[in-house]
Amino acid sequence: MSGDGATYLGMPGFPAHPPAPAPGPAPVPGPAPASSFPAFPEAARAAVHDERLRANLRHATRTIRDKRARAVTELADWERLREAGRAIKDHTLRHLDHYLIQLEEAVTAAGGTVHWAADAAEANAIVTALVEATGEREVVKVKSMATQEIGLNEALEAAGIAAYETDLAELIVQLGHDRPSHILVPAIHRNRAEIRDVFRAEMARWGRPAPADLTDRPADLAEAARRHLREKFLRAKVAVSGANFMVAETGTLVVLESEGNGRMCLTLPETLISVVGIEKVVPTFRDLEVFLQTLPRSSTAERMNPYTTMWTGTTDGDGPRAFHLVLLDNGRTDTLADEVGRQALRCIRCSACLNVCPVYERAGGHAYGSVYPGPIGAVLSPQLRGTDSPVDASLPFASTLCGACYEVCPVAIDIPEVLVHLRERVAQGGPVTREGVRVRIRPARGHAAERAAMRAARWTLDHPAALRAGERLLARARRFRPRRLPGRTGRAWTDTRDLPELPAESFRDWWRRERGGD
Repeated sequence: MSGDGATYLGMPGFPAHPPAPAPGPAPVPGPAPASSFPAFPEAARAAVHDERLRANLRHATRTIRDKRARAVTELADWERLREAGRAIKDHTLRHLDHYLIQLEEAVTAAGGTVHWAADAAEANAIVTALVEATGEREVVKVKSMATQEIGLNEALEAAGIAAYETDLAELIVQLGHDRPSHILVPAIHRNRAEIRDVFRAEMARWGRPAPADLTDRPADLAEAARRHLREKFLRAKVAVSGANFMVAETGTLVVLESEGNGRMCLTLPETLISVVGIEKVVPTFRDLEVFLQTLPRSSTAERMNPYTTMWTGTTDGDGPRAFHLVLLDNGRTDTLADEVGRQALRCIRCSACLNVCPVYERAGGHAYGSVYPGPIGAVLSPQLRGTDSPVDASLPFASTLCGACYEVCPVAIDIPEVLVHLRERVAQGGPVTREGVRVRIRPARGHAAERAAMRAARWTLDHPAALRAGERLLARARRFRPRRLPGRTGRAWTDTRDLPELPAESFRDWWRRERGGD
């Protein structure tokens, strides 16, 4: 869902024949590979010193968080809905092969065409070929997180096809040559004055220009976006979408949104291409009953989202004439093979975990180096992309393990459990599934001291006499306690924390003295 601005994009008085399209948009840098992003601590270090960014994030996340809390408490059966969502998702993931085949059969029977994409390159090639087959050189887009994951805009641009984002926040990000920093509100790192400046400077290069006297009033910004986008909606013959859910039973795709742009993208163009992760399938139409209650309340704190659009194949004289569904894997079946990590595939992209996360609130979304920021990104990206790059190896450590993300997740993903599981993988290495093959990965660099410390701790805890001697030694040497720990990790830890004071005697000695025995 997108809940950060424009409502319905209809606007009376727009000319019946829109002006010819402006010259192609200014080039936007393609998504850099994960290996080009710095590790999370390095990226976050710069972000936490950006006072304006922190103020924007603090205001936005706390506002959304408080509204969500009120919306959830209205439902007496919220925990039962949460458990139902978890159960539906887990059942579907256990039988994903069956439900995907059922979905393909239902979509095909309804007049659609299903394509299977193993990875980003294959998905981009399929969509590019489908657009080129229409003879069109531009597309409008909505609900495009999966397409951002695979870098579709850049692939289309390389083929000479312009892709226009139509979610208000996505439009702001695209016009600003920026990257999304939030799942629900991708432009959360921008304030109104910044958005006004982006509209004034960039809209003319992409289509209808912003008014010369545009102010930073929300109503004025929304109106400028409506006028700019309406031109594209009336002209576009091809649309690219994602989907919140796919119903295997009927072949129905579902999009929830708050602005109305999705309704236009999904109904006006002649060709609709939907790129959707394979984990978005649910077995039956009745299952939507749960998620149509939990997703709006967890994301925009609404009892019901303003726009729910559903489509099943094609219908003569109503909606697109051609419908293509691209089912995207791109690491999802590898994630499914991990008994602990697979629960991340339950995610319904509500962003509730971001809004309660103290790390995200201070570091922002760009520090995660992925289209999926925050706690869910910290467990999803390293599984979809692997842990070979510095940023993916660091993401499982981008958390305090406070558990707030688990408490608010509407499908009960135990994110702290997955974080600890992935930390072990990064530090120790071990067996994982890559492209369907079971392989053993090596530990990431920089964790040798941690592994040595864990081995020493394991040996000490297995030998009570050694543990007792160590406790007594520490108690007697407490006056020599250092203020800072050695090593890069130790220094980073004690830069912002004081080491605890050592007691004058160990608990064991106190017990023996007070209780007279072991």
